[in-house]
Amino acid sequence: MLSYFRWVLFFIALFATLMGGALYIGHTLLVAEGPLQATKTVVIPRGAGPATMAKVLQEEGVIAHARLFRIALMIDPAPKPIKAGEYEIPARTSMEALVDILQSGKVVQRRLTVPEGVTTAEVLELVRKTEALTGEITLDVKEGDLLPETYFYSRDDTRDGLLSRMKEAMEKTLDAAWRKRAPGLPLANRREALVLASIVEKETALPAERARVAAVYINRLRRRMKLESDPTTIYGLTGGKTPFNRELTRADLQSTSPYNTYVVTGLPPGPICNPGRASIVAATNPARDRSIYFVADGQGGHAFALTLPEHNRNVARWREIQRERLEQSQSQPPTPGQPASPPAAVPSRQ
Repeated sequence: MLSYFRWVLFFIALFATLMGGALYIGHTLLVAEGPLQATKTVVIPRGAGPATMAKVLQEEGVIAHARLFRIALMIDPAPKPIKAGEYEIPARTSMEALVDILQSGKVVQRRLTVPEGVTTAEVLELVRKTEALTGEITLDVKEGDLLPETYFYSRDDTRDGLLSRMKEAMEKTLDAAWRKRAPGLPLANRREALVLASIVEKETALPAERARVAAVYINRLRRRMKLESDPTTIYGLTGGKTPFNRELTRADLQSTSPYNTYVVTGLPPGPICNPGRASIVAATNPARDRSIYFVADGQGGHAFALTLPEHNRNVARWREIQRERLEQSQSQPPTPGQPASPPAAVPSRQ
């Protein structure tokens, strides 16, 4: 009988030893460096089970043994579901760390930057061409509906979903700016503020000038003067759908478009682009400036004026700068493929 118990104890000890060794080996395999040589993004498809996941990871070179990955999921003491998506896997990631990454749900965040002042047609084309988004665009989006900003998205997000976020961001930004608007503005509602902001956006690229440009148009609206804005007139000719790569002609300035602010008094019927936050703030809180004219100053900005004689002097200076530039360009040998005498730019008419 004593011999029998000794044998039982022997086999129990042997089993424990073997199990301990197996567990030690298993743990070693789980924490050992993986075969991946460099950081890589891997897509876990929707509806994938452990077998499919293991196959994808092995094919991508993230793991060496598909069966070991499935075992790692089975023995996980605190199992969590793995969310489908695109994951960034660092080089040499161990099996244990890999499971943690996939269970975290922290998928790769991509980004799309919408520049200030682009038209809705341009934004829609940008979204259509953005990789990793899915679905066609079916959302009804009008000019000025979308806030230019950097947006983060994940693989397989929908195009309509991303555009909805842009639209919601514009609504919130416009609402906030309208609530904090300066008193006594000649703007009937936040829609008119958006229209003015879009003009400001197109008229100047200098942050320091936005509030002054807005003030010029506010002053003109108060005096019932025509806005005489080139960008609105151009929008009337293109609808914001095609580039305008020439100077405005006399015929353009006499067109019957409701966006031709050389003919129509007051604001045009709608925005001419998607303005950024700064231009929206400028339109609702313009500078305390009585100027009613501005023209290019030759240094990337504008010269502002209160009276027509002062404005005419600014225009004369701008024309002189243009003449000097034209003469300088004509005195230099033309670049191959370029005209010897490029046409002079027409000065701003504001």
